[in-house]
Amino acid sequence: MTTTTTLGELTGDYVLDTARTRIGFTARAALISKVHGLFEEFEGSARLDGGSPSKSGVRLTVRARSVQTRNPKRDDHLRGGDFLDAGAHPALTFTSTRVEQVGATGFKVTGELTVRGVTRPVTVDFELTGAGDDPEGGFRVGFTGGTTIDRLDWGVSGARGMVGRKVTLEFDVTAIRQP
Repeated sequence: MTTTTTLGELTGDYVLDTARTRIGFTARAALISKVHGLFEEFEGSARLDGGSPSKSGVRLTVRARSVQTRNPKRDDHLRGGDFLDAGAHPALTFTSTRVEQVGATGFKVTGELTVRGVTRPVTVDFELTGAGDDPEGGFRVGFTGGTTIDRLDWGVSGARGMVGRKVTLEFDVTAIRQP
């Protein structure tokens, strides 16, 4: 994929390429190690306005039951009532409320994150990593980004003392422009 030279070329409606997108997290565990995980089921869309990035918007829905850390016992615990409570709250959602360009290829995307039925504002820092035509004749755009949240703000209170309060959300996104 080649990198575009102007943001104006990015304008359009996009859907996530779920095969090439990773939505993950990292949390401190037992004070000295880290737990890395990801969500396997999600969908999202974006409206990018390269000429006026503040008119852009993003929506993301993640299936709570799809959490994976490569440890089945821990995954079941994360899906349970102490953490994500996937039975009662099957989806985590993010809807942007503001997009701000920071530098040539950086963006701050502020929006409403809902976890366990609790909605709070967050800002995610994103960096444009590339854009261009793909071999199938489509146009793709890539971003990486992240933010750190306090899980207690969303009522995710399980394993106090065993898991840190801070969780880093990680995004490696590829999106396909729709015709």
